[in-house]
Amino acid sequence: MRIRTPRATRIFACCLLATASVLALAQAAAPAKPPVGTPIPPAQVYGHLLTMLESEFVGAAEAMPEEKFDFAPPTTAGEFKGVRTFSAQVKHVAEANYFFFGGPGFTEADDKVKSDAIEKLKSKAEIIQALKDSFTQAHTYVDAITPDNAFVQTANGTRGGMAAFGIAHFMDHYGQMVEYLRMNGIVPPASRGGM
Repeated sequence: MRIRTPRATRIFACCLLATASVLALAQAAAPAKPPVGTPIPPAQVYGHLLTMLESEFVGAAEAMPEEKFDFAPPTTAGEFKGVRTFSAQVKHVAEANYFFFGGPGFTEADDKVKSDAIEKLKSKAEIIQALKDSFTQAHTYVDAITPDNAFVQTANGTRGGMAAFGIAHFMDHYGQMVEYLRMNGIVPPASRGGM
C-alpha cells in the first residue's frame, strides 16, 4: 500500500531538511568553543581582544572625513578648552601604542623618535597608516606573550599588564572620538548595526 502525503507536507519536509543542512554546515565552519577548564594561551586571549577593539578604533578613525579630521569641539559646547583634535587623538594613540606594545628592546629614545615622526604627519591617510602600523606592532607584542612571560616583571611592568593597559588606553580615546563623530552627525561604524 502506498501512502500519499500532501504536497505542503513534502515541501515543509524539504525546507526542514535544507535548514538542517545549512545549520550543520554553519556549525562545522564555526571554530569549536573549548571545553570549560581548558587553558587558553595569553597571546590568544589578548590577541582576540586587540583585534576586536582595534577594528572599532580604526573604523572610527576612518569614519571622520578628511575635511573634519582636525575637528575639536567648540568651547561653547561645554568644557572643551585645550582638548585634542580628532586627528591629535588618533596620533596620540598611534604614539602610545609604541609605548605600551614596544617590547623589551624598545627604549625611551626609540619612543621619542617614533612620537616625533608621528607628530609631523598631516594628512588623514598618513595618520591612519601610522595608526595601522602601531597596531601591527601591538599584535607583534601580544603574539609574544606566553604563560611563562605574561606576568614576569620587566623594566616597564609585566607584558600582560602593559597589554591590558594599552588596550584600555586606546579605548578611552575611542570614547572621545565617538563623541567627536556624533557632534559631526556621523554614527560610528561599530554603532551602525550588523557587527
